[in-house]
Amino acid sequence: MLDRLPILIDPLSFAERGKRLLGTIKINELSRLSEVLLDNSGEIEVDLAFDKEGRVPVIVGKIKANLIAECQSCLKQVVLPIDKHFKLGMVTSEEQADRLAGECEPLFLQDEKVSLNELVEDELLLALPDFPKHSDVCVERGRDEAVNEHEEIDSNNPFSVLAKLKNTGD
Repeated sequence: MLDRLPILIDPLSFAERGKRLLGTIKINELSRLSEVLLDNSGEIEVDLAFDKEGRVPVIVGKIKANLIAECQSCLKQVVLPIDKHFKLGMVTSEEQADRLAGECEPLFLQDEKVSLNELVEDELLLALPDFPKHSDVCVERGRDEAVNEHEEIDSNNPFSVLAKLKNTGD
């Protein structure tokens, strides 16, 4: 595994040579991703294999990371374990993209060089849920807090005793 992956890659050349990249990228180096996270410390494990399927150059990739976001239910931090597998077919036109195999997503190449960080960042952003949240635990915690808050309001209300008497008929 490489300590430092290249910043720019030539994916077509890598596919011709059957190259593989293994390494890590620091989360804080990915600005768009860092904007949506609570904590941008940590690293992303990257495993990219470049190859050709027939005439189509492809990237078969795997990305692993533990990303820390804000739970949209309780507004506390939630760890999102990401283990994303993907396959990209390198194309230069819509026609080529339409001919790709079903499991292959298009990667439109405009230049010879591609930013590896942007490629990884795009895949991570696609893997994030629209509304990150804990499992059912935080929903229950939120309900309990709301019930406790309601009980506190009742205990502070001097007329709550009268309301209880009204209900019992005494």
